[in-house]
Amino acid sequence: MEQLKKERCVPCEGGVPQASEDEVASYLTQLPNWQIIEVDGEKRLARSFRFDNFVHALAFTNRIGDLAEQEGHHPALLTEWGRVTVTWWTHAIGGLHKNDFIMAAKTDEAFQSSEGAK
Repeated sequence: MEQLKKERCVPCEGGVPQASEDEVASYLTQLPNWQIIEVDGEKRLARSFRFDNFVHALAFTNRIGDLAEQEGHHPALLTEWGRVTVTWWTHAIGGLHKNDFIMAAKTDEAFQSSEGAK
């Protein structure tokens, strides 16, 4: 995760290849708490984060939103009482790109310093 979280997202407007199976496997070794899911035929990277209340979950959601704006890469965020589920994928290519793994690492780093994280 150390290397991924130091990197920046590169603009991706389509026409670039999705991450290969080997790349995905390599990135996942750095992100052991994330899983690959498939939604509408697209692979996505997802993780749920637990908090001790809604206020802390919402604060984390907003922090991830700020990170997404800084990097120009935006996830799906589901905020519930005590839990936030973050899902990254690259809309323009309909699947996973290195950017998604970079943002997952940055998300993990943000969680580690979040108030109320469980």
